[in-house]
Order: sequence, then structure tokens, then C-alpha cells
Amino acid sequence: MPALRTDALPSIAEEVPVPTYDRSRVTAGIVHIGVGGFHRAHQAMYLDRLMQQGQALEWGICGVGVLPGDRRMKDALLPQDCLYTLVLKHPDGALEPRVVGSVVEYLLAPDDPEAVVERMADPAIRIVSLTVTEGGYSIDPVTGVFDASVPAVQRDLAPGAVMSSTFGLVTEALARRRERGIAPFTVMSCDNLQGNGDLARKAFTAFARLRDPELGAWVEAEVAFPNAMVDRITPATTPEDVAMVRERFGVDDAWPVVCEPFTQWVVEDRFPAGRPPLEDVGVQVVADVEPYELMKLRLLNAGHQGLCYFAHLAGYRLVHDAAQDPLWRAFLRAYMDREATPTLHPVPGVDLDDYKATLIERFSNPEVRDTVARLCTDSSDRITKWLLPVVRAQLARGGEVHRSAAIVASWARYAEGVDEQGRPIQVVDRLVERIQALAERQREDPLAFLADRSLFGDLVDDERFTTPYREALASLHERGARATLERLVAADVTGS
Repeated sequence: MPALRTDALPSIAEEVPVPTYDRSRVTAGIVHIGVGGFHRAHQAMYLDRLMQQGQALEWGICGVGVLPGDRRMKDALLPQDCLYTLVLKHPDGALEPRVVGSVVEYLLAPDDPEAVVERMADPAIRIVSLTVTEGGYSIDPVTGVFDASVPAVQRDLAPGAVMSSTFGLVTEALARRRERGIAPFTVMSCDNLQGNGDLARKAFTAFARLRDPELGAWVEAEVAFPNAMVDRITPATTPEDVAMVRERFGVDDAWPVVCEPFTQWVVEDRFPAGRPPLEDVGVQVVADVEPYELMKLRLLNAGHQGLCYFAHLAGYRLVHDAAQDPLWRAFLRAYMDREATPTLHPVPGVDLDDYKATLIERFSNPEVRDTVARLCTDSSDRITKWLLPVVRAQLARGGEVHRSAAIVASWARYAEGVDEQGRPIQVVDRLVERIQALAERQREDPLAFLADRSLFGDLVDDERFTTPYREALASLHERGARATLERLVAADVTGS
């Protein structure tokens, strides 16, 4: 069985489509920070499509890992010449593999931060893109202000520091380009955040100003930060996925990627240094991303939050099992129709009813085998950025919020760290100690969790939210997740 690498592609091509372009001619025009499953299922896939058409060979990707844990990706990709297998899992069980070749380099910043900075300072690099998670921008969720107290930021701002954070590495590269008279690259966020480009601008400009006010002013004036909406459900690769690629397709791939067939990328056309012709492979390049990103964040991403905590408490461990349950489907659709949709702008070319129906079917795909635990990860970043904007918009317009309040209550109950069967829950969150300490107090003080103003702002003061929140939390404690959802869905049916 061939190990995945360039010299094995002719034999692999007998079973799996492989790059037909000459990868020796592909040069890096993009540095991507945060090479995980999503980037490889999405942005890198689109670039590979372009290269298959004989285009964009100057837009290869140099992947960069910033965290020590990224060494695993380096160790997987480099022996494979940065090739990997992408497998689309269709709902009927069909598998659609291909080998992707658009990633051509990989650098690990903890090993050689200077190499990373110089790669981004190279004039050939015209885009630096990011998937650094929703919490990776150090923006306070309530105030919207850059949080310079983060230890990694403080280390990089110290005199004589060797850059180690994403902020430090990117800013140092921009500073060198400025000193050398090289036009800045475009910084393109691909994270699930409303106004992700605007947030990136705020974060990187703030960091640069703290380092050097003149540099900060230059970054704000000269560097482009386009907004983008990205969408493809991409579960974590499991050992079973690795074995499937080996056994079904005869490819020994250390870290393949699996995902759903659906994909969407909407990006603001703001690339003064140039960009690949993404529209040629189905990317929507538009003047205004906001309608698309609000649709996706408030329906898909917040919808995932509406499903996952209730599901985990009730004993579900795979997303599709919960999404196929009529009770969960009814609750999600009511949240989408009655709370999220009223906060959205018209979306050009999109029928929202069709979009919502398609979302629930995507959640229900049994082949993807996405885990409930994955959706429950990093809740303090996700709830605050995906669901709470819906709550605030609804409160401002006098709309319904009781389903959103129940979702927040389900997170609070989940944060207690034990499910309804008495099994421990491993809560994965950067604020895990804080939120678990709050959750431990809420049986005596039902608003203890909601009283964290650094997460929830003044919601604890608004009875329109706290009343349904209390009711849902009490129901979760006394009756459980299923009975709580049954009550909520029954109220929709009766109109009470």
C-alpha cells in the first residue's frame, strides 16, 4: 500500500483522483495560519479546484502552525509532501475521495519563528489567511475591545521579544514589509465570526498600535481585511476515518479529512494585493458579506448550539442522531423561524425557508458522524458570538427570546459537568474553571451563571430574558432535557 507522497500519486490515481497539475510549478502566494480540518476541507480545496483547471499556480498555500500542538500536523504533512486525502461523505453512504495538492509548504512557528515571519515578509505572499478559532482574536465579547492582557500578547509586546503569537508574527511581517517598501499582504479571516475581517482589523491594528503607534496607523490605513462567510461541516478526523481511507481506497494517509458534500464561501472583494479567481470555482465574491454571514452564524452555528447541550444531556453523542429526533428538529426549526430569522437582512439569491430545511438535513447526515462533543467545545466563545447577538437583536425589537434563553440554560446545565445519566462531562473551554464554578452555584442561585457580565453583559438585568432562562434551567434540573424541549415545543403548537 503506497504512503501518500508525490512519487506515489501515479499508483494512487488508479483508485482516487489526484492532482493533475504539476505541483513542482506551484508557488506559495498565501500563508495560512491554523491548518486544521476545516481549512483543508474548504479554502485549500477551492485552491486545488482552481489548480485542476490550470489556474492559480502562483497561489499555493504555505501552512503555519503557531501552537505547540500543531506539531502533529507538521509531522503528518511534511512526510507526505503536504498532500492529504479529502473524503466527502454523502447522506446515502457514498464516499467521494480526492487527493488535494494546494498546500505546498508547512512551517511550525515554535520551531523557527524567524522563518515564519520572513515567509510572510516575502513579496510573493499576497494573502495571509486565518482559522485561529472564534476566541483567537482577543476581542472582549461584551465591550468589543482588544484584550491586551492575554499572556501571549503580553509576551510579544515585551522589549526584545521573539514573536510567538499570531498577532506578533503577522505584525512583525507587516513591519518588515513596510520597512522594505513592500506592499502589505491582505489579512483574510476564515473564522466563524460576524464581521470577521472587521474584528481582525480591530485586533491586529490594536496590537500594532501597542507595539508602535505609527505602525498601528499604517496597518489601519494600508492593510485590507475582507469579511468572509465560510461553511462546511467538518468533523474531527477519527482513527476509523484513517482506517477507511487505507482500506477502501488503498491510501496510507496520516491525517485525511472528512466532511459533508455541502460547501459555501462568500468573500468580500477587497484584495488590493491581488487574489486568485475564486469565482471560477463557485466562491461568491460580493460587495457586502453581512447578509450571508448573519444567515449562517445565526441559523447554522447558533442552531448547532441549540442542538448540542440538550442532546448531550439527554445521552446523544452523535449529531445526526439528535437531528433526526422529531423533537429536536421541531425545536431547532422554531428557534430558526421565530427568533433568528427576524434578525436577518434579505439574502441575495437565497430562499431562507429552503436554507433552513437544508440545514436540518445537513445536521441529520448519518455518514458525517459529527460528534455532539465537538459542537459543545469552546462554548464561551461560541454562544457569545453566535447566539447572544440574536438575543440582543430580539430584545431590541420586542421579539421572542425564550428559546434562546433555554439554549443558554442548557449550556449552563451542561457546564455542571455531569449528564442526566450521572456520567461525567468533559467540558472543553478556555474558561472551564470559571464557568464550572458558576454552574456549581446555580441550584441555589439560578442566575449565578448568567451573572458573569464579562460573558453576558447586562442580560441578567432583563426580566424578558431571565424569566424564561430560570424556567428552562429549573425544568432541566427537575425534568431533564427531553421534557424541557417537549414543553417548549408544545407551547409553540398551542400558541401559549
